Amino acid sequence: MKKQTNYRYIVFLLVMGFAFNFVACKPVDKKKAQEQTVKPLLKKAIEKEVRDVVYPLPTTFELTSMLNRIGADYILGLSNSTENADKYFTEKARALNLGVYSADLSYASTYQRKQETMLFLKASKSLIDNLEITSAYNETLVEEVEKNLDNKDQLVSIITNSFYDTYEFLNKNAKGNLSLLVVSGSFIEGLYIATNISDNTYANSEIVKVIFDQKESLEKLLAVLEPEAKDPNIDSILVELHGLKVSYDKIVDGSMDKAQLDEITASVTKLRESIVQ
Repeated sequence: MKKQTNYRYIVFLLVMGFAFNFVACKPVDKKKAQEQTVKPLLKKAIEKEVRDVVYPLPTTFELTSMLNRIGADYILGLSNSTENADKYFTEKARALNLGVYSADLSYASTYQRKQETMLFLKASKSLIDNLEITSAYNETLVEEVEKNLDNKDQLVSIITNSFYDTYEFLNKNAKGNLSLLVVSGSFIEGLYIATNISDNTYANSEIVKVIFDQKESLEKLLAVLEPEAKDPNIDSILVELHGLKVSYDKIVDGSMDKAQLDEITASVTKLRESIVQ
């Protein structure tokens, strides 16, 4: 039981680290933080229990920093269409695409794309509602985000708290494996964005490094999924992710050539398309 609980906490921090450090690109002003009215982040409540067992994925802050350095534009149409949110009918599809939209929401927020941020938020909220993840906090989420679109630090706190709330609900209501699907969707979408932000990705060594570094992230994700492989929904995504790992395992000397990059790009694109449809 202890081992299973630890895995749940690991997945929780994976979701937070991967999806929302994408947004948190600048240090928080202490004075401003004291003035915030949003409830404090809940991470403190679990820090003691996860201190010795957490293996967090590298955050998408790396991707954000790289995009900022090379001056890459925000690419309209790269993220999952928000019009798709209402066509996901199974718990698996809804959980995976909640992860996808969390990465897309982070991507839009990083570029301070207000309209896209609200659209991805509403798509996420639709899936949260369809998964029957109901709480007082999630009920006010859209309104709170809309009021704080110009306050990046506040926005990060609001969105992050929402996902803490969602995670807590899933685990208290015997739906913990859905959180594994959420983090899988987020990882896949983040890697998809990284591999498709340029028509000539291989020419930029920084992008190539970010993509290569996701090999370790993938291995850590597989490690938290494998104990739950008896769940057919988890098993099916494990099979797909192991296919992606096969592509990564062909890189044996730490140096990725163009053919290997193209194979990884094709693998994650195929996997992502099977999720977003």
